Amino acid sequence: MAEGLHRLGGTDAEFTRKIVHIGSGNVVLIAWWLQLPSWVLIGASVIASIMALISYFLPVLPSINSVGRKSLGTFFYALSIGVLTQWFWTTAHPQYLAIGILVMAWGDGMAAIIGQKFGQHSYQVLGVKKSWEGSLTMMGVSFFVTSVILLWVDEPILKVAFVSLIVSMAAMGLEAFSKLGIDNLTVPLGSAVLAFYLIHGLF
Repeated sequence: MAEGLHRLGGTDAEFTRKIVHIGSGNVVLIAWWLQLPSWVLIGASVIASIMALISYFLPVLPSINSVGRKSLGTFFYALSIGVLTQWFWTTAHPQYLAIGILVMAWGDGMAAIIGQKFGQHSYQVLGVKKSWEGSLTMMGVSFFVTSVILLWVDEPILKVAFVSLIVSMAAMGLEAFSKLGIDNLTVPLGSAVLAFYLIHGLF
C-alpha cells in the first residue's frame, strides 16, 4: 500500500515510510491474539530483512528507504522482530516482544511526525539532527504503550507506572542515537529487555 501511494499518488517517501513503520509494528498484536508459532514471526523477519537489504542497495522500494540519508533502519527494524521473538515469544513472554516493537513503531513513528511538523528546538547527536518536541513525543508515547501492555497482563499499577517511566526515558535516549538507523534495533531490544528485567525484579 505504501509503495502504491508513493508511486501512483506521489506521496512523500518519508510519510509512506512512517505508514510502514507504524503499521507493521501492529502485526505483533495480531500474532499475539492468534497465538502464532514463533517460526511464522521469525520467517517474516528474515524475509523482510532480506527485502530491506536489497532495497538499500537497489531502488526496489523507494518508499521504504528513500529518506534523504543513508539508513539501514528498515533492516534493523525487521531484524529486531526476529531477535525479540526468539528471546521472548519462545519463552512465553509475548508482552515484552509487543513492548519492544510497539515502542519503536508508535514512539519513533510519532516522534518523527511531530518533530518534523512542530520541532522548533533542535539538537544533534553524532551529526543527526533531532528536536526536543520529537524526543518528548517519543517518551510520552513509549510510556503510554508500555503502560497499556503491562496493565493488560495484570501487572500492579504502581509497578507499571515505575517501569513505564524508566522504559520511556531509556527509549527516548536510545532513539536519539540513530546513526544509520541503529535506533530501530537498540530501541526495541532495550525497551523489551529493560521492561522484562524491571518487572521480574532482576535489577
